[in-house]
Amino acid sequence: MASIEAILFDWAGTVIDFGSCAPVVAMENTFADEDIKVEQDVIRRYMGMAKREHVIAILSEPAVGARWRDAKGADWTEADVDRVMIALEPAMQSAATEHSQLIPGAAAAILAAREKGIRIGSTTGYTRTMMTGILPAAATQGYVPDVTICAGETAQGRPAPLMLWQAMAQLKAWPAARCVAVDDAPVGIEAGRNAGLWTIGVVASGNGVGMDANAWAALDPTEQAARLKPVIASFDKVGADFVIQSVADLAMALDAIEQSVNAGCHPGGAATVALGCEAT
Repeated sequence: MASIEAILFDWAGTVIDFGSCAPVVAMENTFADEDIKVEQDVIRRYMGMAKREHVIAILSEPAVGARWRDAKGADWTEADVDRVMIALEPAMQSAATEHSQLIPGAAAAILAAREKGIRIGSTTGYTRTMMTGILPAAATQGYVPDVTICAGETAQGRPAPLMLWQAMAQLKAWPAARCVAVDDAPVGIEAGRNAGLWTIGVVASGNGVGMDANAWAALDPTEQAARLKPVIASFDKVGADFVIQSVADLAMALDAIEQSVNAGCHPGGAATVALGCEAT
């Protein structure tokens, strides 16, 4: 039996969209159309959740709730969430398609995993509609996961493990302790832990830093290290097994997981290990 049976990747900030910028753009614009200002840090606080739950979490912020009440004359309701979601779907679809470029090194890293016989699946907080532009765009860049499970296709989204379990079932991949979840948001790592998988957090390319590739590369090493420190801490807090700068560094984490599996170790049994996270 192979040491690793399957890898389940998140999408934005993990495999595509360095900095996980698309959700921020779409959320900002959709709330602005409701005359409600929502800061980027508030939007990023709940990244990785299914988008309806994401909207509810934002509206549940006391400051945002107060702005809604001031603008609308009443507290928000589920009907308001329905209306926001109707507007958010096309906004997210457009923004996600615009930010569908693979993270540098992603295609090569995933191909290398496939060549070892590892099955490739994916889960996302995006709905199937939001993914309609991303899937073909990713395919033209060499990334075609065997399975993609979207928000709303299971009874609960992250941090519940159901999307990961559904992807594993479709891949016929088991046991869980020989499967891996890769995500740029702590809530995705929580889902992986809840599913019984090994977990890898990506810290430079994802939501925690929240910068596109050019902006990140323009930082000097000291500033990069300073930005990575709290992001690594956030993954350590939720029990990630490993963290890497981006999916381009996947092989390092897979080698460490294979060694752990072969030694009889199980996911979540030790402190988070940072691999290759020195600023470059």
